[in-house]
Amino acid sequence: MKKIMSVLSFALILSANDTSMTHALSLNEALELLKSQNLEIEAAKLDEKSAQEQVQSVSGMNWGSLTFTQDFARSNDAGNVFGFKLTSREANFGDFGADEFMANSALCQGGDAAACNAMYTQPPQNLNYPGYRNFFQSKLKYEVPLFTGFAISSYTNIMQEMKKIKSLDKEKVMTEKSYELRKSFYDMALLDSSIKNLNKILHNIETLENTTQTMIEVGYAKKVDLLEVKAKKGNVERLLVQMEANQKLLYHYISFLLNTKVDKIIPPVSDVPMPQMSDKEVLSRNIDIQKATTALEIRKSMLDVNEAAYYPTVGAFGEVATADNTFLGDASDHKAYTIGARLTWNIFNGGIDSAKVEQAKIEKMKMHTQVQLAKKGIALQVAKIRTEIESQNAQIASLKKELELANAIYENYEGRYKEKLVSMSDVIIKQSAQIEKILQLQMAKNKRTEKIFELEKIANGDK
Repeated sequence: MKKIMSVLSFALILSANDTSMTHALSLNEALELLKSQNLEIEAAKLDEKSAQEQVQSVSGMNWGSLTFTQDFARSNDAGNVFGFKLTSREANFGDFGADEFMANSALCQGGDAAACNAMYTQPPQNLNYPGYRNFFQSKLKYEVPLFTGFAISSYTNIMQEMKKIKSLDKEKVMTEKSYELRKSFYDMALLDSSIKNLNKILHNIETLENTTQTMIEVGYAKKVDLLEVKAKKGNVERLLVQMEANQKLLYHYISFLLNTKVDKIIPPVSDVPMPQMSDKEVLSRNIDIQKATTALEIRKSMLDVNEAAYYPTVGAFGEVATADNTFLGDASDHKAYTIGARLTWNIFNGGIDSAKVEQAKIEKMKMHTQVQLAKKGIALQVAKIRTEIESQNAQIASLKKELELANAIYENYEGRYKEKLVSMSDVIIKQSAQIEKILQLQMAKNKRTEKIFELEKIANGDK
């Protein structure tokens, strides 16, 4: 109860949705509402969806990639211009300065020695100083990995296990929020029971107050007796105010959990039943153990990823392109095709790969040890909780008898006071013992409820 009160704040109250329930909410209705409206659960669901998309993104690598590239350039650089023409299948001998060569060749045949020398030594003007040319190239390329040493499949397995962990995280959040909601409902039931008992005591005090007033009037009691009764009445009224305030805080907290305003609930009419689960069932259902086991599978896949470095990788590609000095000009005539494949095999890298593989093996063994440790730790925790529940059961049974006795003693002392056999102080002391037993019983039941829910939470149970 103190933990809930410390968690609550005005900010939580404001965060609740403006809508409100129009009827008293049962626990089953609240649990269904929790699954669809709690904001933390909704965030966990989105994390799970995000992890699913990561699986798809890694798995999609098996299909390769198809890319379209559109290039545009304008240049008068000799190498670029000639390359543009050659790519678009429009290069000719004139681009090499053939007209200049032929002109010098004619002069050479006429006996001009300088022209003969220029045929082979003078740089062609058309080739070296071309005009500006536009270049449009459209290219479609498909690349696909044929073999990656099982790296892609291993990464896909890792992402699938990561998605499983996110799913377990979502279940854990749902279990945690369900635990908090159920605990709030049962706390409300305990408060109702305690308030009912305190109201009975308050009614008895008011009766005693009236009796004392009458006895004072006839001279059988003193004013100090009445003051003692009024002081005790004020004490009980103060306890009632505190419990009613706790009820309001619980309503605020329930509203926060359900993301909607809740003004009235139907508290459970019975104590929380002890879950009928064996330790083996608890361990098999425990989310932390499932996460640790999943993490072990991830470590196994990480080992496969590192061992992929020992294998060659093979990839293939196919490409179709067309180029011209205008966009898609003579595309069919200027088209070109290229297909190819590549094998890459790391023969030696100084032992880095083997070191990484050994490290992955060590991490896998470490995770296996952590899984075993988690199972032992959870088993110890379960045994501790079961023992604490048994202790609380015994304490509750004893306190019920003590409360019954305290009630009987108070009634006896109240009657004896009327006969002037005991003082008012004696009556007040017995009434204080009665109130103390009520509060002790509430605390014991609250502790038992908390421990049972804790056991269910460890087993990931919400029923």
